[in-house]
Amino acid sequence: MSTAEQEALIIRRRSSWWQLLLRDRFALVAALWLICLFACFLFGPELFGKAATTLNLRARNMPPGSTEQGWLMILGGDALGRSILARLIVAARNTLAIALSAVFLAMIAGAVLGMIAGYFGRGIGHVIMRFADILQSFPSLLLAVVVLYVLEPSVPNLIIVLAITRLPVYLRVTRAEVLEIRERVFVDAARALGSSRYHILRRHITPVIAPTLLTILTVDFSIVMLAESGLSFLGIGIQPPEITWGLMVAQGRNYLSQAWWLAFFPGLAIMLATLSGNILSNWLRIVSDPEQRWRLEAPGKNDA
Repeated sequence: MSTAEQEALIIRRRSSWWQLLLRDRFALVAALWLICLFACFLFGPELFGKAATTLNLRARNMPPGSTEQGWLMILGGDALGRSILARLIVAARNTLAIALSAVFLAMIAGAVLGMIAGYFGRGIGHVIMRFADILQSFPSLLLAVVVLYVLEPSVPNLIIVLAITRLPVYLRVTRAEVLEIRERVFVDAARALGSSRYHILRRHITPVIAPTLLTILTVDFSIVMLAESGLSFLGIGIQPPEITWGLMVAQGRNYLSQAWWLAFFPGLAIMLATLSGNILSNWLRIVSDPEQRWRLEAPGKNDA
């Protein structure tokens, strides 16, 4: 590598995260798609709520591509003539709210329990780890099915159940990270200066483990979204008149032979959201790892 290339590489290593995102086309497209979904989450029901619930028997099972009934029918109509596009936009709020709430709740609870288990004594650590073993001894989907069958399949119950199924992942990863970090020199120095355990965990350990937890969160976002869609497909998730993508797939399965688009487009939305989350998770893992960051900072073919 020439001197000029080395200097260019050094300059790029000072790049901010958004500059690195612009250099990765796949991650950029995934981020833009997730931003679109977030816009649907914020404004979808207010803008398209009426169109998503208005019945139009003339547009019953209307195939995609037709705009005779308006541009909202570009993806076709469902069994009651409601716009599939409008229902996809409105359903994004429930689908994303459940997935995001569940993973954030699991991350916070798992991180707190994991730091306690990793930093404090063996007694409380063993109790917490046995609790994680009990949770992992049940198949996650089966646990969710049983709990939601006993309880009312409401949004809060669904969030809590999905968070419980993902909690052991964050707990074990956090504990493993804390067990290693607590032996480092900067932690020993903070302890020698009289810092409390709470101060060390908050100021010195949490910033180190945060990138790892955020990377896991982006992966879990996709897993929880698929789990919610599966529960809605089985009929124990969100109930009408609420809408989620999984419920739309479940409602369209009886029309696969004559109106495949009723289940195809909600399934496509789930797949694209899941794929975008996985791609962005891989990008975050590379950006947050100093040993892998050079893959995004290295000069490309178009930099000559």
